[in-house]
Amino acid sequence: GPLLRWMDAAACLAAEKHAGVSCVTASMDDIQFEEAARVGQIIAIRTKVNRAFKTSMEVGIKVTVQDVLTNAEKIVSVAYATYVAKPVGAAKVELKPVQLLSTEDHLEHSLAIERRRIRLGYAQVFQKLMQESNKEGDFYACEEKDALSTEHTHVQSTELVLPPHANHHGNTFGGQIMAWMQTVASISASRLCRSHPILKSVNMFKFWGPSFVGDRLVFNAIVNNTFHNSVEVGVRVEAYNCEEWIKAQPRHINSAFLIFSAVDDKGELLTLPRVKP
Repeated sequence: GPLLRWMDAAACLAAEKHAGVSCVTASMDDIQFEEAARVGQIIAIRTKVNRAFKTSMEVGIKVTVQDVLTNAEKIVSVAYATYVAKPVGAAKVELKPVQLLSTEDHLEHSLAIERRRIRLGYAQVFQKLMQESNKEGDFYACEEKDALSTEHTHVQSTELVLPPHANHHGNTFGGQIMAWMQTVASISASRLCRSHPILKSVNMFKFWGPSFVGDRLVFNAIVNNTFHNSVEVGVRVEAYNCEEWIKAQPRHINSAFLIFSAVDDKGELLTLPRVKP
């Protein structure tokens, strides 16, 4: 949870330094976690703007951890986030190009446009799959023997957005929402794993709209499927202001898929049971 908040905060600082205005998180490409950071280790988070588009930019995030006893440094995560410059008045802020100094800068600048193309294409493919799966009769007809129902993995939590959770404009920090999502998803995964789950990746994290101080955020998580040694948890986030809360009219602001694994007392990966579709 805290690591996701720190990653978002560090990336936002890089984005705002380049834009010269306030920026908000638009999306995160799939975040992969290679190592687990532990108490007593030193975490370093390095961020830089790889490429500026017209009103958005890609920020690269690299997280490493250093063991204070051995000085060994390992990569925890490499991620890419998209930030949008907030309009000043009625005018949109057009971003200046990134100054490319090193060979690595040039490479990341070239790859950023490809990552953007893949990200947009990925969303279209996913939307098409969802439409096809909603057609009448397009369901799995058989269920594996001894497969478990995921009904008991449904977890719901409600958070009130307070000033410490938001920036100076009153918008909820993206990293704070990510941290809350990880908490509810971890509880959901633990109900299936019956062990403490380890977050391995966050996929398709996109903001569909903002939330503000005073909003109630409702998080719904449930296990979608298991894959031998890993489990996917889907999380949906809805926001309500006071009026929307009374009228039960939510705003869907975010959804994401979180992948967890679980280990036994010896540190070996647990084999997870199959679930009913």
